Amino acid sequence: MLISAVSFAQDAVQKPIISELKIVGLKKTKESLIRKIARVEAGETLDSLRLSEDIERLKRLSSTAFAEYKVAKKADGTYVVTYRMEENFTIIPGLNIFTSNNDEVAFRVALFEFNLFGQNITTGGFFLRDVFNSYGGYWEAPYLFSDKLGLSFNYKNNDTFEPVFFGDTEVDYRNRNITTEAKILYNFDFHHRAELGVRYFSNDFQFLEESVEGGIAVPIREEANDLAYRGLYEYANVDIVYQYITGIRFKNTIEFIANPDDNINSTFTGISELQYFAKIGEKGNLATRTQFSFSSNNDTPFAPFVVDNNLNIRGSGNIQDRGTSAIIINTEYRHTFHEKGWFVVQGNAFVDASSWRNTNRDFSELFDGSTFKVNPGLGIRFIHKRIFNAVIRIDYGFDVTGDGDSGLVFGIGQFF
Repeated sequence: MLISAVSFAQDAVQKPIISELKIVGLKKTKESLIRKIARVEAGETLDSLRLSEDIERLKRLSSTAFAEYKVAKKADGTYVVTYRMEENFTIIPGLNIFTSNNDEVAFRVALFEFNLFGQNITTGGFFLRDVFNSYGGYWEAPYLFSDKLGLSFNYKNNDTFEPVFFGDTEVDYRNRNITTEAKILYNFDFHHRAELGVRYFSNDFQFLEESVEGGIAVPIREEANDLAYRGLYEYANVDIVYQYITGIRFKNTIEFIANPDDNINSTFTGISELQYFAKIGEKGNLATRTQFSFSSNNDTPFAPFVVDNNLNIRGSGNIQDRGTSAIIINTEYRHTFHEKGWFVVQGNAFVDASSWRNTNRDFSELFDGSTFKVNPGLGIRFIHKRIFNAVIRIDYGFDVTGDGDSGLVFGIGQFF
């Protein structure tokens, strides 16, 4: 018994033990939040894998520009672990300027705080002038209850001028969409998270001129008030070092709409998205995104998925087409041409491609090439490394398939 006790004591001494966990570099973010999110604690055995996972978890916070850990051995044989943090500036204004569907100047202004009270709570709102006025507000606290459980609420009152397509005929509608949504946010572990939400929305498509276009009778007005249930699952295994990203991210979103209106809403929609990032040499970053979207309602001209400059096909224009299913592939190579201190200039070469199933068409239309669009292009990025999402993006997409537009796209943040 004595020999066993001595052997156990020796084993305990030999294990590298963390006697203290320090967190340095914080200015606005609360240290209590970092300790809540971190899995490593004082008194545990030193494990480099767990330390690396903690750092990657902290890098994903909106408030974090960069994070790393250092280990120092004390005279008593235990170890002090230090998490060194660099914070982002997180009060971010936004401005997008583009051409509306009736060729007027449209703009969107926004102001968001991504680290309210130092707790990584996101809150803010926007105003959009796109022929008509739209506005909305957003609040999300991913760590409200614990390191795993949070809540999100948002409200949007969108009032936009949109084309709807009846075969080859384009008809202009005023779309009023008012949405209130609440979501539960849950992080299973380092790589897996989920959202479960419910939203109530009213959707009103109103024809702007009471007439018949191109011999086709079009609905004067379509209205619906519906309750939708939405679920999201995300797997993320990415490493972020300022402007460089490596790894993969997968998101799958499904939505069921209760008592839908047959002409406007679909009973079921699903969107799957796979992103892949790879470092190329010292200054290059390859990024790809593949999306598959499906709607079970294939009868409505008010289809849920759109071809749009700011969403999927750069240079295509603002809402150039609608579909009830879609395959979209975006591939781009980002190269850092200049980097000094906090400032980065990054060039970009991209290819955006898509294929669509139009209303009342077979699913095979996705693959027969009849709706295939390709827009390659070039762009430039101006990046502030210590302001969250501070990427000024300018791209020009060229139509090469002859069935779309070419044009300039301006935005904030990387395209994906």
